[in-house]
Amino acid sequence: MSVAADAASGAGAAPRRDGGPAGLALQGRHALVTGASRGIGYEVARALLAQGARVTLLGRSQHSLQQAAAALAELGEVYAASADVARRQDVDAAFASAAQHFGPVDILVNNAGQAVSQRFDRLSEEQWQQMLAVNLTGTFHCMQAALPGMLQRQWGRIVNVASTAGLVGYAYVSAYCAAKHAVVGLTRSVALEAAGKGVTVNAVCPGYTETDIVREAVSNISDKTGMSPEQARAKLAERNPQGRLVQPEEVACAVQWLCLPQAGAVNGQSIPVDGGEVMSG
Repeated sequence: MSVAADAASGAGAAPRRDGGPAGLALQGRHALVTGASRGIGYEVARALLAQGARVTLLGRSQHSLQQAAAALAELGEVYAASADVARRQDVDAAFASAAQHFGPVDILVNNAGQAVSQRFDRLSEEQWQQMLAVNLTGTFHCMQAALPGMLQRQWGRIVNVASTAGLVGYAYVSAYCAAKHAVVGLTRSVALEAAGKGVTVNAVCPGYTETDIVREAVSNISDKTGMSPEQARAKLAERNPQGRLVQPEEVACAVQWLCLPQAGAVNGQSIPVDGGEVMSG
């Protein structure tokens, strides 16, 4: 595990707990976002910085993290730590380093994830285990690293970025669906354990979103069906009643809201961000 350089001034200062200036609801709070160097994670980091949080970016590529941290530094205090969330040792070291820098983690956003497309009868055990390791076990590792301190301080926010694939089934991504369904179940269980202790645990479930995962899906569809990339994108967008792909900043807005003090009554929920594709009764 390696830690990138601090990307903003004020490193090591004790975080404020007085609420900060008006309009900065997360002033003094330390937020850690996984998979934060691009896509949804990057936009989540931006949204939390806009509310005054100090943000640790966590991901596997130190180079990508440094680039993201440099781009976000003008918005607030940012720290970057590289780790593979599937490895407990990496996670523990990254959380310890982040805590030395900004204090204990008040807000955890589990965004790191991967998807593999394969027909179920051709799915290898290696692919199956990889989907569970990154999407589910990584979430477990980070939640276990953050939750004890939140419970001790009687305040915390955990938001797991799941997927509509955690609410319904999709063909050819069975391992991904299984992992994301498990994330939703984990979210609900831990939310009940933390209820009444000042900590909320929720999930957001994006539909097809303009991210690297969807770009890979477009490429796979094109390769396997002969569709043009434009046709493949349109095929994915058809699932959304709005006829478009969700944008990362739209997912980040939902995450940001769940992290605010004013969202304290929202707990154990799995909120679709999908233009109405999945509706609960």
